[in-house]
Amino acid sequence: MKTPMPEVVSMRTRDGVRLDADLYVPEGEGPFPALLMRQPYGRRIASTVTYAHPSWYAAQGYLVVIQDVRGRGTSEGRFEPFINEQRDGEDTLEWLAALPACNGRVGMYGFSYQGVTQLFAAASGHPALQAIAPAMTGFRLDRDWAYEGGAFRLQNSLSWAAQLGAESDRRDGNHERFAQRYRLGHGPGADELIDPASPAVRDLLGGTFYGDWLDRSLDSDYWEERSVAGCLPVVDLPALHVGGWFDSFLTGTFATFEHLRAGAAHQRLVIGPWTHLPWTPAVGQAWLGDAAQSTIDTLQLRWFDHFLKGHDTGVDRDPTVQLYDLRANRWRAYADYPPAPGTRLPLASDGSAGFDIGGGRLGATGEPVVDTFIHDPWRPVPAVGGHLAPSPGIHDRTVVDARPDVLTYTGAPLGEDHQLAGPVSVTLNAAADADSFDLCAVLSVVDADGRARNLTQGYTRARGNGPVTVDLRGTCALLRAGERLRLSVSGACYPAYALNDGSGRAPGAIRAADLRILTLSVNTQGSWVELPAQSLAMKEENP
Repeated sequence: MKTPMPEVVSMRTRDGVRLDADLYVPEGEGPFPALLMRQPYGRRIASTVTYAHPSWYAAQGYLVVIQDVRGRGTSEGRFEPFINEQRDGEDTLEWLAALPACNGRVGMYGFSYQGVTQLFAAASGHPALQAIAPAMTGFRLDRDWAYEGGAFRLQNSLSWAAQLGAESDRRDGNHERFAQRYRLGHGPGADELIDPASPAVRDLLGGTFYGDWLDRSLDSDYWEERSVAGCLPVVDLPALHVGGWFDSFLTGTFATFEHLRAGAAHQRLVIGPWTHLPWTPAVGQAWLGDAAQSTIDTLQLRWFDHFLKGHDTGVDRDPTVQLYDLRANRWRAYADYPPAPGTRLPLASDGSAGFDIGGGRLGATGEPVVDTFIHDPWRPVPAVGGHLAPSPGIHDRTVVDARPDVLTYTGAPLGEDHQLAGPVSVTLNAAADADSFDLCAVLSVVDADGRARNLTQGYTRARGNGPVTVDLRGTCALLRAGERLRLSVSGACYPAYALNDGSGRAPGAIRAADLRILTLSVNTQGSWVELPAQSLAMKEENP
């Protein structure tokens, strides 16, 4: 049996730029509904790191088009992320709907950048677009892609800029520069101090977005002009939103769902246990079993069969929200997100939450105590687990928690099972000997052996002393009787986020030699964790 090979087809945009695509034609007599993916990584890959091959969708009766966006693959033009996707998406829909093999009904699918191209195309309002399935994509460029809580996402930004730059080198035949960018794209380790704003790094990533992301103020128009949030109306368009608890774009998935469900069309939210890629039961160091295997392809098929072919596949009767439970290893259905009100757990300490892993307590009360710790840029607290590179997913972070530059607040064993489902936040009454400082907050589950494995985390760049709210990613997890919850607090999470020199300047103005030791503190009075559970009963323990 021969490998199915597509036909290469081309179109012209309104300004005359040729865009190339692979066309997979199903057997039988058309015309057919079409599925479109627009992506910047070379069309033949077709996001098969997460989805079935396009030939599988074609075999289900769809005309499948995988297009190189402007300036990528073999398409003409200059690639500038986000800028041309609304106009080019509209032009592509006009061209595709008019193909003889197409019946004029188009759906779009894809994750990451391929997700945001769907949203930009939807913003055009073209009538041929009948349904979309955006997965793991950003809604706002500043909050979902480049920064988090005001802190620059170093590792992700470096690697994505290097990947896009290397693709330009491939097009230009610049083999040496391709190799240099390839090495940088596969990232520094936590033991390698990268100077993000150095002339060498800027030069190596020249021609990409990287310099702008370093230098542009977060209140500038630059971010709004490149964010789909600035142009997407509340359209009447069915959308299947797919995210992952350990995906870097989870905030974008939630924001897009919130935005579009104000319209009349059917919206569905599915959050799996996955990192950005791949969508398998291997999530970091954890193997979650068969239930964690992706079934998104079959779900998308039901989705498109319903809205493009008019078949009654039951998707209109599916639960609005489906969340994967990270501890019970099963899917849970909800009518809405967030599904439950929260409960507040205060922090308490004997003053040794940094140098004694049992010195801080979660969900306990006591006299106000100040826990002091140090951020040392020479040996910053490393990124272990979470939603960003270099080590996304569930990890054993017990060794990190034992460091004296990490405050830990551990709860008493739970007296009964409790279900968490929804957003998590932490408020810390924090201070530092600098104008600006960073706070990383991680919520973990501690088992009977004392091993801590992360559930969710958040990061923020603070200015001034006083209460600081750190928004963690949401979670869905069944906490079992006898388990403990732990909050860990540090002044860095490197190289996931750029280090803070204490000045409050933009990351593009900071050089590695500017980084200095910071002294930070958390006052237990006015500090707490907000959890998506109505109550958490803990066993009483002797002090």
